[in-house]
Amino acid sequence: MAERLLVVEDSKAIAKVIEQLGKALGFEVTVAYNLAEVESLLQGGASFFAATIDYALPDAPNGEAIECVLSHGIPGVVMTGKMDEKTRQKILSLPVVDYIPKENSQAFLYLKRILHWQLINSDNGVLVVDDSSAARNHVVELLKRRNFKVFSANDGVRALEVLEQHSNIKMVITDMEMPNMDGIELTNEIRKRYNRDKLAVIGISGAENGVHSARFIKNGADDFLRKPFCPEEFYCRVTQNIENLSNIAQIQRAANTDYLTDLPNRRAFIQFGQKKIPEYINAGTPYCLAMLDIDYFKKINDNYGHEAGDNVLKVVALYMRKHFSGAMLARLGGEEFAILMTGVDEDQLYGRLDDLRRDISVSVIPYEGEQISMTVSIGVVFNGKGALAAQMNEADQALYSAKENGRNQVSVSGQDD
Repeated sequence: MAERLLVVEDSKAIAKVIEQLGKALGFEVTVAYNLAEVESLLQGGASFFAATIDYALPDAPNGEAIECVLSHGIPGVVMTGKMDEKTRQKILSLPVVDYIPKENSQAFLYLKRILHWQLINSDNGVLVVDDSSAARNHVVELLKRRNFKVFSANDGVRALEVLEQHSNIKMVITDMEMPNMDGIELTNEIRKRYNRDKLAVIGISGAENGVHSARFIKNGADDFLRKPFCPEEFYCRVTQNIENLSNIAQIQRAANTDYLTDLPNRRAFIQFGQKKIPEYINAGTPYCLAMLDIDYFKKINDNYGHEAGDNVLKVVALYMRKHFSGAMLARLGGEEFAILMTGVDEDQLYGRLDDLRRDISVSVIPYEGEQISMTVSIGVVFNGKGALAAQMNEADQALYSAKENGRNQVSVSGQDD
């Protein structure tokens, strides 16, 4: 179900732009053009995930609509064409998400960023570390306005324990001056355990000595804030660091994902297998490594075209996901796929592979008026003891045997023909 966005704006042109922006982000949008309409909606029991609020309305020229919306517990982003220091300080004295001067088109791009992260931030955990409860609670409150999942700790030792307990923490905001373990020591310990592409660190200090910012950065922090800080600067730095992590994750995903099937690619499979196979061997976990190849795939391309062939590859990936939820699946290239999975024993693992083969063999894929049938051959190694490369070669040899013996079958490495 789509989240609801309330747009409070007396300009129909601007309201339309914000409405389109909200819909593009997946919101269900309701527009109110004056304070009376806002009050009618809210008193009628309407609930909203967030709101954009024009500072000056015909019946509310001095920001009265802001307090009205906030009083109903709705996070609000203030849009204003009036920006002097007095107005700015008045807005910042209220628990708003942010304010945006309506100066140019950049205002709407910034608004889109804010609303996007307001939707996403509930999946992002932030750990606030400070021995002062007042300072800690202030930062926690600021983060909650932006819909983050917030955790807190009163020193570095406790912070490391919290990090171990919650894998969704993407950022640590730590004070410098703390007992037991200060912010610099904490940052150093964090970097021993967490890479910068997985966890951001922002250091904070109220000391006048400017050397602390450099010390934080040199010990692995990504950013620094000096107390007392302005909420605007705080939000800008937090958002920028969260966006950096998101951009890195997108780049890493693109580098490790097959563009056509959306399965992991060869690189991702090899990285995963090199890590997991030694773990399976040491723990005595039953597992198998299988190579799968679509039979006569060239004929499919020749008879139906390469777009049809691409569609067949996508369908095979869907069947693999259906049969092997939780397993490591990959498209290695061309029509060849790989599977690395654990199970109860060899018989169960073999049965799951053969179920996939059988399911695909009776399937018919409709494509532009044609009916495409296909089969797959599978080569498998059970509980291999060698390195990943050697096991992949063994599975490939078993796959070759399956092809040589008539295709549409599962062949086990080391099994007599």
